[in-house]
Amino acid sequence: MTITKGIWPTMVTPFKATKQIDYDGLERLIEWYIAKGVHGLFAVCLSSEMYHLSLAERVQVAKFVKEQAGSRVPVVASGHISYSIEDQIEEIKQISATGVDAFVLNVNRLATAYESEEVFKQNVETILTNVPHIKFGLYECPVPYKRSLTPELLKWCADTNRFYFLKDTEGVPAHMQAKLEAVKGTQLQIFNAESATLLSSLEQGASGYSGIMANFQPDLYVRLFDLYATNPEQARRLQNYIGMSSAMGRVLYPAGSKYYLQLEGLEILLDGRTVSKELFNVYMKQEIEQLRLSDNDLRNQIKSI
Repeated sequence: MTITKGIWPTMVTPFKATKQIDYDGLERLIEWYIAKGVHGLFAVCLSSEMYHLSLAERVQVAKFVKEQAGSRVPVVASGHISYSIEDQIEEIKQISATGVDAFVLNVNRLATAYESEEVFKQNVETILTNVPHIKFGLYECPVPYKRSLTPELLKWCADTNRFYFLKDTEGVPAHMQAKLEAVKGTQLQIFNAESATLLSSLEQGASGYSGIMANFQPDLYVRLFDLYATNPEQARRLQNYIGMSSAMGRVLYPAGSKYYLQLEGLEILLDGRTVSKELFNVYMKQEIEQLRLSDNDLRNQIKSI
């Protein structure tokens, strides 16, 4: 399946009260995303709490999401969290064997903050050699440290003809333009993770959005993607709203997004392995409730657009 342009949620992982993965809840979540019109799914990422999942769990989540999505939308997954490249290669082999449409390399695993781009390239070449015949993506994950790709390094990756997807977490228009120029004419597509600059990045030629707010408002992002080329005025109004409201994504994430999903009618718990649901206080609940009410008001306004 091809990597399609559009909206790619960075999926959260539902957990039971015992902190075990809730696969019934995960199935409901996948169906919710697809019903909202998303174009692809990014499983086993930072939003999924990948650093707190065992390798067996990371493999099983990727497999489950791919099987549940079927032929409806493509699925990419990350999940190589080890320090040594040898251990990462084993993780990549096991997760990519689930049939996901691309394995997304977390760029901060490919060289430490103190290592050069040459080390990065050497490690990428080792991975590509040891894991042939699969598609790869790139992910500027901010944990444990954020390594942004230079246009030159991104072009080098694109020229290997093995990379199809970049989740760009800089979101800076000038940097986005330079990256887009660097991969022009290659098969590598760039997806912006930053809500505030989404419209400008689409106008520059980015392929879509892959970020946390698609766990709250995926349909509004889909609508922006549909509108930006055909109705610039309405697209700008929608951009202003989603850019402003994206601040709510910082409310005890990912518990805040799970509360929003509960308000949407999904039977999932707030539980997770990275934050305590006990920290999700009444003020946070009210903020998320008000966000959803505002979202619904906007949804009603744009139905006729």
